[in-house]
Amino acid sequence: MRTVAVVGTSLAGLRSAQELRTRGFDGRLVMIGAEPPYDRPPLSKDFLLGKVSAGDLVLAGQDDLDALGAEWHLGVRAERLGREGVTLSDGTTIAADGYVIATGAVARTLGAAGNLNGVHTLRTLGDAVSLKQDLATGPASVVVVGAGFIGAEVASACRLLGHDVTVIEAMPVPLAPVLGARMGAVCGELHAENDVRLIAGVAVAGFAGADRVTGVRLADGREIRADLVVAGIGARPATDWLTGSGIAVDDGVLVDSGCVTVNPRVIAVGDVARYRCRLRGRRVRAEHWTAANEQAGVAVENLLAGATVTHFARHGYFWSDQYGRRLQFAGVATEDVRIVEGDLASKRFVAAYHRGDALTGVFAIDSPRPFTRLRRAL
Repeated sequence: MRTVAVVGTSLAGLRSAQELRTRGFDGRLVMIGAEPPYDRPPLSKDFLLGKVSAGDLVLAGQDDLDALGAEWHLGVRAERLGREGVTLSDGTTIAADGYVIATGAVARTLGAAGNLNGVHTLRTLGDAVSLKQDLATGPASVVVVGAGFIGAEVASACRLLGHDVTVIEAMPVPLAPVLGARMGAVCGELHAENDVRLIAGVAVAGFAGADRVTGVRLADGREIRADLVVAGIGARPATDWLTGSGIAVDDGVLVDSGCVTVNPRVIAVGDVARYRCRLRGRRVRAEHWTAANEQAGVAVENLLAGATVTHFARHGYFWSDQYGRRLQFAGVATEDVRIVEGDLASKRFVAAYHRGDALTGVFAIDSPRPFTRLRRAL
């Protein structure tokens, strides 16, 4: 294998490049991406709050990037993968012996909002800069659509900045698919406890405003005033460029338990990869920082071996900072959830999920040490 092309230059792509060099690959390494590598989790938290700058988000210093000895193609996107290689938006075609697909995901948008000003998504640094500028114009009525982790973090940041905030969630209980109904309801209480209005179980029907948004219309007929709207309704994997490539795609790039596609010369890592999870017995996409960071080593080992010789079998882990509290989750949620330390009233506790006698997951608020201890038992 003389040339490897890494398509995607965020965390998963960067870690894959570093793993290639660490594992002895000394051939041509080509990095392709719209942006240089930077850390995304702070965008919805400390960056909006002004605690960190764009420079603080850099994932690797220039010396570290130079040490990779890579050929960089930034400011471009991959448009097609074929027998001749990866065709880029600037017309360049990169031929390689191995490919790493690390194109991540694209934020879902509120289609009904059209081109109204004041309606934001939050996925990239550019998105965060635009939202931060809008928030800096003065006190505003902010409506966050979606009470998932990104939506909740944005709502928290906006409230801490002094804005009036309403969160709209289509599901009856926020975060129920991830944490279960009981713990999802506990997370929902954090909004009210911090003077943020949560409207759950109602979908968004449309938007008011001519050039700029002035309100959000709900399916039950209500209209919520809005100077700014932020969509936190998830993301879709960036796989359009793989049409016709022969790489199987279904809500992400389909890979085995070692992050290898049907073609052993092509691997996929991070948000774009839908891998066969041995712990769950089904395919999943792990849209979390830790998965993007940890999958790279497994996937690259298999790419260099030319076959799946090792497997990714880590329990999912993620964290979220909301209203000055640290939320942590690892494993898989079940209906059998028990408080094993602390109490719900204080919002300082550890909850354990079980399937029979087996521990399957751990969730905690402001309890990092007992969380870590119990996580090791998974």
